[in-house]
Amino acid sequence: MLRTYSLVLTLMIRTVQKKGLLIIFFLWAFQFHSYSQAVTGIWRGYFIGNAGEYYRLEFQISQSPSGQVSIKGVSYSWQDDKRFYGKATMTGSYVASTQNFRIHEIQTVEVQNAMGGTCIMNYDLRYTRSGKEEFLEGTYLGKQEVKGRENPYEWGDCGGGRVSLRKVPTTEFYLEPFLRNDKATASPKPPAKAPAKKSPVTQNNLTTPKKTTTPPRVVQKPKTNPPSNNTAKKNITVEPKTDTVAKLPPVEKPKIEARPALPQVPTPAVLKTRANELMKALVVHDPNVEIKLFDNGEIDGDTISVYLDKRLVLSNKLLTANPLTLKIKMDEENPEHELVMVAENLGRIPPNTSLMIVEAGDQRFEVRITSTEQKNAVVRFRYEKP
Repeated sequence: MLRTYSLVLTLMIRTVQKKGLLIIFFLWAFQFHSYSQAVTGIWRGYFIGNAGEYYRLEFQISQSPSGQVSIKGVSYSWQDDKRFYGKATMTGSYVASTQNFRIHEIQTVEVQNAMGGTCIMNYDLRYTRSGKEEFLEGTYLGKQEVKGRENPYEWGDCGGGRVSLRKVPTTEFYLEPFLRNDKATASPKPPAKAPAKKSPVTQNNLTTPKKTTTPPRVVQKPKTNPPSNNTAKKNITVEPKTDTVAKLPPVEKPKIEARPALPQVPTPAVLKTRANELMKALVVHDPNVEIKLFDNGEIDGDTISVYLDKRLVLSNKLLTANPLTLKIKMDEENPEHELVMVAENLGRIPPNTSLMIVEAGDQRFEVRITSTEQKNAVVRFRYEKP
């Protein structure tokens, strides 16, 4: 009897273990399937070197089938001024423990470099999602490419920097065969024609009320009574009464005029009717702040207007790989400023996205901006003297 109970118990444990393994397998397969769908496709954006050089970047990636976590693809990197263009094959993997995608270029297959020399890149990226938008962001290291023999260089010998990519539906180049079964070949449309430019209102055009000053107050000398006809006779001394001695009037201190308050600026209608979402609050320690705005990802005709402290400073400007530049002068008396980015359209690929790079002395910040026709993007600045 004991032997029968023992056999039944053993069979039940094995069944539970098999079901547990089966559940774990299905969970793993589901997780892999969701990530493979997220990675396969076209990703476009930029990378910025540690020295500040800006390059455009596109990945075409395919997740390997049959449950493997390996990745294959190609990368395109280029500069819009035609100084550099390169295409390279690459391979990589997804690391489940860190949820990172590690991809490295194997070799270049096309290169045009006016400066000479070629580097291949090793990318360490992380997948994130915001609504319907998907991103790969992280860092890269480069090393000199050597063909036909062992490469003696280490990753980082050719510099490094930051990478930001966004998933897009079309390529600006040749659609690779490994993606043709998943995507129809489509050539990108030309950017939409930018609206007519309006003269931006700058800080130089703003009038500052003149400071009023109070003229100096004149203190008059007290009047003295003329000598009386009843002058005291000779040898007779008359002591004056204390209450008849003339007293000097008190000298009033000059009044100090308070600094006139800055005029109240009415809130523009577009800042009232749309939601204003805070993207970032930055603290800077240098009064001279420079702001650069780029298109983030594919240049698809996004146009924006920018308000500084409710005043229009950029109107209907097209976002491209060349930056729109603003400068803010900060001080201790006016330490806080607010910058609002308003989407004038959504381009071909909604939403309206841009990259903001802020430099203040030795400080450098990167802010990814997303705005729509219902939501503006806000970045606040505060100056604190070091």
